[in-house]
Amino acid sequence: MPQPGKQPVYYRAFQFMVEIDGISQARFQEVSGMDSTTDVIEYREGGDFLGNRKLPGQTKHSNLVLKRGFTDDAQLWNWYAQVMTGDTEKVRKNVSIVQLDMAGQEKFRWNLFQSFPVKYSGPALNAKNNELAIETLELAYERLERA
Repeated sequence: MPQPGKQPVYYRAFQFMVEIDGISQARFQEVSGMDSTTDVIEYREGGDFLGNRKLPGQTKHSNLVLKRGFTDDAQLWNWYAQVMTGDTEKVRKNVSIVQLDMAGQEKFRWNLFQSFPVKYSGPALNAKNNELAIETLELAYERLERA
């Protein structure tokens, strides 16, 4: 519980790391899509003229989008290739997004359960630019927890 007059601690968006089961080279430039939405179920009771009742329904999660500099490490591509070829027996992995403080210590994490890749985008190549080549991996997941 916050104390009156005490300033809250704010964390910086650039201090994070990503952990993926069985993938050791998982450094990313950007992470987005950690959100969920709960449907609203409306119903009317007979004799109640004040309006509809509302109940929470099914919770849905957006896909997680991971962006990183393109490297010669093929672990993420191989993971997605398992989905493309139908070798889905061991394709699901747990993923953690870890928020770090200014000293680089873990403060809290978001855990995404039963994740698997659903989209891969290779880098946009352009000989006129000197920007870093970026690849994107999009993951579906079943459940999100903040620890």
